[in-house]
Amino acid sequence: MSRSAHPAGPRHADVLTEGHYAAPPADLNALDAKVWSRTVTRTPDGAVSVGGIEVARLAEEFGTPAYFLDEDDFRARCRAWRDAFGTDADVFYAGKAFLSRAVVRWLHEEGLNLDVCSGGELATALSAGMPAERIAFHGNNKSEAEIERAIEVGVGRIVLDSFQEIVRVSHIAERLGKRQPVQIRVTVGVEAHTHEFIATAHEDQKFGIALAGGQAAEAVRRALKLDGIELIGIHSHIGSQIFDMAGFEVAARRVVSLLAEVRDEHGIELPEIDLGGGLGIAYTSDDDPSEPHEIAKALNEIVTRECEAAGLRTPRISVEPGRAIVGPTAFTLYTVGTIKPLETLRTYVSVDGGMSDNIRTALYDAEYTVALVSRRSDAEPMLVRVVGKHCESGDIVVKDAFLPADLAPGDLIAVPATGAYCRSMASNYNHALRPPVVAVQGGEARVIVRRETEEDLLRLDVG
Repeated sequence: MSRSAHPAGPRHADVLTEGHYAAPPADLNALDAKVWSRTVTRTPDGAVSVGGIEVARLAEEFGTPAYFLDEDDFRARCRAWRDAFGTDADVFYAGKAFLSRAVVRWLHEEGLNLDVCSGGELATALSAGMPAERIAFHGNNKSEAEIERAIEVGVGRIVLDSFQEIVRVSHIAERLGKRQPVQIRVTVGVEAHTHEFIATAHEDQKFGIALAGGQAAEAVRRALKLDGIELIGIHSHIGSQIFDMAGFEVAARRVVSLLAEVRDEHGIELPEIDLGGGLGIAYTSDDDPSEPHEIAKALNEIVTRECEAAGLRTPRISVEPGRAIVGPTAFTLYTVGTIKPLETLRTYVSVDGGMSDNIRTALYDAEYTVALVSRRSDAEPMLVRVVGKHCESGDIVVKDAFLPADLAPGDLIAVPATGAYCRSMASNYNHALRPPVVAVQGGEARVIVRRETEEDLLRLDVG
């Protein structure tokens, strides 16, 4: 299996395959800086701290399971992306990775834009003060109500995903007396090296309008004839958790080819292209993601080279990192409940959360690492599978990892790199209460998304 992308594979029985784990690390107490957020350290007594606060204190105050988000790390990653692309490009944070009003305020303060893909995400962005002109609205099936609100508030762009949506957005904008800036999302026929459920640029899937067969060119023709929309560019997104830049090179070449067709047929040069996001992060020590400045350099060189070859002015580039910003900045803290050794196989370690707070292992066969964080241990390593408390055999948080053999009920363990898609995709399966998100910075911690309560569940149950 290639290590250039996040592992892919079947999602049910094959999640339980044997023998693919590596040898135990030399030091179970070591914390790989590539995987953990930047202020995570071990204190002299062996416990782990984040933002200057020990996890035991955090667990006592906020309970477990809980997501702890390193605010300094989040802000630093925002600045790194903004600085890497400079003022001649736009960085849109992909809100689907994780969105809250506090995050929106951080993005605004750090100079990033925001893309949303639902009315709820748009409402969150607006309620936290993100200027509408710095918002892009995505989605393959936006409702008329969502489109109307987006146009009314003046979002900077709507990304059109179908022929029907081209007409729908234009008609709504005309009715409102506005001309809405739009981009057309195209599928460029690139097979990104990632799980099939998060690969988005091959033709046989729900997103975008295919370049193949001239469909994207026809979408441009239709958009240019309508008075309610202003076509400002082409959008492409090839998938998620991608390490290999080759796919972006192919995508950029094909998008630029479309721009040249538009120029030749219509006599205009569209001013923008959006190459999407999907850049990978380190979930384990085996992953090797690129830094923002490396990504910016590569994408700028690719687009400039292709435009020069086509005789086009270089358009303004947009990118959409979400996971690459928030993913590494958080970890999920659990309390160990039961420990069940299976002779000749592994030890099952059950925690007080599971697939309700991290569905990615069950959904994508995702790989994570885990560490004992409430104390130091020099015990021998034991092969473990960290599992949740839900009524599913596939309720797995970490498939195969090593923890100290003296692990005991009541210990605190943490799974890093859970900032992206874990809270966003969290559920109430088995009527579990979704965990809080706690921001930690400079020795202080504050809840930015509170823990659900039984009252929250019952309030919705009106039967």
